[in-house]
Amino acid sequence: MTGKDRHEWNCLKGEAATCSADSPIGIFDSGVGGISVLHAIRHALPVEHLLYVADSGNAPYGNRHSSFITDRTTTIAKFLIEHRVKAIVVACNTATVVAIEALRSWCPIPVVAIEPAIKPAANSTKSGVVGVLATNQTIASAAVARLCDQYGSSTKILLRACPGLVEHVERGDISSDVTRSLLVEYISPLLDAGVDTIVLGCTHYPFLRTLIHEIVGPNISIVDPAAAVARELARRLGTNLRRVSPGDSVSECFFSSGPVDRAHIVMSALWGERVVVRSLDK
Repeated sequence: MTGKDRHEWNCLKGEAATCSADSPIGIFDSGVGGISVLHAIRHALPVEHLLYVADSGNAPYGNRHSSFITDRTTTIAKFLIEHRVKAIVVACNTATVVAIEALRSWCPIPVVAIEPAIKPAANSTKSGVVGVLATNQTIASAAVARLCDQYGSSTKILLRACPGLVEHVERGDISSDVTRSLLVEYISPLLDAGVDTIVLGCTHYPFLRTLIHEIVGPNISIVDPAAAVARELARRLGTNLRRVSPGDSVSECFFSSGPVDRAHIVMSALWGERVVVRSLDK
């Protein structure tokens, strides 16, 4: 369904006091990377209205202080609640490992989060060596340390911080020689160490999957938890999933805290069709 065919859902502040099954699902990320999760949600839940927020004006979160990330997570979650979303998906590994407990402590609607897929990678590896590509904040977090302790007893888990990759995706630079060289720098030590499974621990990185496949070859598994997040979202919503009749339309609504003219170009390319991006002035 093209953008012209879609009903333009009114994503300005709703008048209703409560959300309903017809209310949108809110998804946010530090930038455009969470569109990879948005794709998985749209595939799993094809009739839901979706509202996506890219905090590109503050990206990347990977080098930010934890208090800043928590503040931004709170601000964006409140923005989504003001727009009557029925659930929030934190499509950002860094925001999850830093701020998810604080968010869930006060948020009145279901919150589904993403975290590096270390558990399924550890369960599926044949070589016993797993590599994790993520941001500095994610790699250094207590949450990732807990996952490594829990699933690393019989698996060697190699954590690799990847500064600069988020910025390339934010610019829409997902196939250049410069991006490839950066990926080779980060991935080569993992291959030398014998990994057979690589976890994409940042939602920006699935947009680099083609380059990663070219670098690692066909025998390395690449694990992206986006589909699992979409399944968990469907489970949490349960009977609050939208029901449609023939002729009903669905919509996606996009916001960015960065320059909207640039966001329009990059987000349209990553989403796969032209989108209208509104300014997030928070």
